[in-house]
Amino acid sequence: MPAQTKVVVVGAGQAGLSVSYYLQRFGLEAGTDFVVLDRGPGPGGAWQFRWEALKVGVSHHINDLPGLDELGLSFETADRTTPAKFVVADYYRQYEEHYGFHIFRPVDVDSVENRGLGMVVGFRDETGARVEVETEILINATGTWGAPFIPWYPGMDGFEGTHLHTSDYVSAEALRGQSVVVVGGGTSAIGFMLELEGIAGELTWVTRREPDFLDATELDLEARAAAVALQDEAAREGRALPSIVSGTGIPRTRRIQAAIDRGLLVAKPMFASIEKDGVRFEDGSFQRADTIIWATGFRPELRHLAPLKLREKAGGVTVGEGASWKDARIFFAGYGPQASTIGANRAGRRIARQVVTQLSEA
Repeated sequence: MPAQTKVVVVGAGQAGLSVSYYLQRFGLEAGTDFVVLDRGPGPGGAWQFRWEALKVGVSHHINDLPGLDELGLSFETADRTTPAKFVVADYYRQYEEHYGFHIFRPVDVDSVENRGLGMVVGFRDETGARVEVETEILINATGTWGAPFIPWYPGMDGFEGTHLHTSDYVSAEALRGQSVVVVGGGTSAIGFMLELEGIAGELTWVTRREPDFLDATELDLEARAAAVALQDEAAREGRALPSIVSGTGIPRTRRIQAAIDRGLLVAKPMFASIEKDGVRFEDGSFQRADTIIWATGFRPELRHLAPLKLREKAGGVTVGEGASWKDARIFFAGYGPQASTIGANRAGRRIARQVVTQLSEA
């Protein structure tokens, strides 16, 4: 790894690979002009950590990386029977090798600090030794998987069962016969309900707000545009990013409609407190629980950027068109309106162009 470079990209998921592709297209050389650091043990971004029952096309749509067609690959024609984590990891591995990105992993960046006109990106290697890379520009593409969010409720520390976040979920079989409470109103929570049906001993779904099931079987362009606009507005104002599902609703696919019809997807209002062996609702009723699954989402992973003091009082960072408004040397790929896979692709080109322009002017 070079001690100095022009650009450091932190993260090699969809956003990190997309921006790397365009940096290379615009004339920068991987491994010298720009360096990609990734925390994962292998290719695949956050997908490599997802549960095995999740297949390509079942939950979240996976858009192709820019230039993936050059390898003769597309997620539109990918295997629907193999777990998505393996399909994505394989496609990303071939992609990285084809374009020669020379990604350094596993590298868990823990700090980014100012040093003169540049910055120092710091982490520890496998021996525990401190490693630093100096850079002129930083592109943060860390996504959200490393920052799971679990809201606090009274009594949760005294729960004698298991708290399980989406990021910890492995399989329905691991919860066979248990009394399970699923918390959350998004696609992950619904996916858990569908997988656990007939396997969990008891299954209860609770949501903070009434689920908004759409009449359509897929999101229309207007709903998608509105959700992206809300994300963009929050990013530009430095506010915490809103939930995508709260702005779009949940399409009634045939699978989801069938589950509604048979009474599976009937959500209870959020419980008021947690007791040692279950949850207590506002009306005083009680539901026993061995495991509470918190499908309550993630927050952007920005802890390593704390020394740069980018966070606003409103809870977020101020970002427009992928660029930090507080520090022109910092870019955010896959943040806010770019969080979808297609948004990450578009942002990759936009950010790479801004980076190359900035380097040329410097």
